[in-house]
Amino acid sequence: MGQSTQRPVALITGASSGIGDTVARKFAEGGFDLVVVARRKERLEALAGELSGVAKVAILAADVTAENTPKQAVELAMATFGRLDCLVNNAGAGTWAPVHETTDAILNEVIDISLKAPFRFCREALAVMKSGASIINVGSVFGSLGGLDGGAYCAVKAGLVGLTQTMAAQYGADGIRTNLVAPGVIRTEMTDAAWMAEPFRRLNHEMTPFHREGTTADVANAIYFLASESGAYINGQTIALDGGWSTTKYLSREALLAERK
Repeated sequence: MGQSTQRPVALITGASSGIGDTVARKFAEGGFDLVVVARRKERLEALAGELSGVAKVAILAADVTAENTPKQAVELAMATFGRLDCLVNNAGAGTWAPVHETTDAILNEVIDISLKAPFRFCREALAVMKSGASIINVGSVFGSLGGLDGGAYCAVKAGLVGLTQTMAAQYGADGIRTNLVAPGVIRTEMTDAAWMAEPFRRLNHEMTPFHREGTTADVANAIYFLASESGAYINGQTIALDGGWSTTKYLSREALLAERK
């Protein structure tokens, strides 16, 4: 085990792009050292290089679904820093299909990436975490409110809510908090191809009662808050970051006044 550092340490999965990359930068700026996990080694190395003057960064280029990756990641944290204060389960699958079009291969992929991997990372992290530590799972508003054609995606994201709640009950008394951040649709590499498609815009943009789109920084800010002293009494919660999409029946005036053909 490495000598314990004074700075807190966060382990972040899916850190090579999108929300994970922004989360890593936010935690580094906030005083954390990092263990970052993703498949693309060159991106992790670039991230570590960019943060070299701000934080110490240990990288693990690996598939989060591989059997030994969670253990390797936690061992890397302990060997490098001697502690683990926060786990951010960010890696996820964006596969979207209705149940009747969902093959076993698709089902297994979504479960493995978005539920089984977070479960296993939690299990490994709990073995070394101490009171004051926290776990933040990154889910989706579609885990609280199922969507048309959601299939395995919505089911698995709902499962992540259940995992968060049971862990909050189980380990909260030990001082380890577990919460879930549930973004709406955020523009990243995963969503970029569909961003301007008409059905996508109708479902997301025209039903969101806010003056701008959500950003990866919005998500990172919420995750960091939950890990910080400012969020130290928040446990077992699902926090939606969707501009009001999931809690209103909003429809833009343009959509309300549109004429059917």
